[in-house]
Amino acid sequence: MQLKNFLKRAEHILNRLDSLLPPENREPDWRAIAYRWQKSGRGGILESLPRPHTFPLSQLAAIDNQTGRLVRNTEQFLSGRPANNALLTGARGTGKSSLVKALLHEYAGRGLRLIEVDKGDLATLPALLSILEGRPEKFIVFCDDLSFEDGEDGYKALKTALDGGLSQRCDNVLVYATSNRRHLMPEYMDENTAHTGIRGEVHPKEAVEEKVSLSDRFGLWLSFYPFDQNEYLSAVAGWLRHYGIDFDDAARREALNWAQTRGSRSGRTAFQFACDWAGRMPEERSA
Repeated sequence: MQLKNFLKRAEHILNRLDSLLPPENREPDWRAIAYRWQKSGRGGILESLPRPHTFPLSQLAAIDNQTGRLVRNTEQFLSGRPANNALLTGARGTGKSSLVKALLHEYAGRGLRLIEVDKGDLATLPALLSILEGRPEKFIVFCDDLSFEDGEDGYKALKTALDGGLSQRCDNVLVYATSNRRHLMPEYMDENTAHTGIRGEVHPKEAVEEKVSLSDRFGLWLSFYPFDQNEYLSAVAGWLRHYGIDFDDAARREALNWAQTRGSRSGRTAFQFACDWAGRMPEERSA
């Protein structure tokens, strides 16, 4: 009886320890086209995503200029020619993340792979690059909705990854990031003055330079702007075609009402309306 209780307690302790220890290293599934990198100790795990959210580039509306420039940069990358890391900034819901995801749909057949990395996992980015180095595929490390607050140090690992540090930058890896902030770091009014107070920075210009140095490491900057009414309606029409629904007068009227209640005209708002409209019964749409 004592042995049985001992073994039961030992099993309980081992189970608790197992939850604290990092998982054993395993080879990534290189047959996948999309992955998520998750920090684990000083390294991480490259987890494959069997059903990535992606769609054709033709599905995107009102961002033709931004799409053309990012497509050109990506094709340079896939062809083995010089290409830049890209920072996509601007208004919310205007297609920044969707554009990066759509690249996977277009170019997975040419060896493009997408790896999603959350801000909290950026500190282990060098470990990810060491795994990807030497692989025949071309990888885009995708950092979505990226921004940093004062005191966070994940941006330091990203800066090293963008410039390569002492080691040479990986030829088969680019970083594409989206953000609502052009400089990725918070900026304050007193940083525009020569003096920030008794306990402020002695050299405030150097503090500002440190903040903008991260965004400067992205060679390609793409800006996204709020949609006007025609651009919004064009996006609605595209998503309704995707669902096999006609963009008639009733859909147009309801799409405008939808945007008015949301206080926003954007690609995201258009997609959300299309989901609602396509999901209704036919008699509800006619009414």
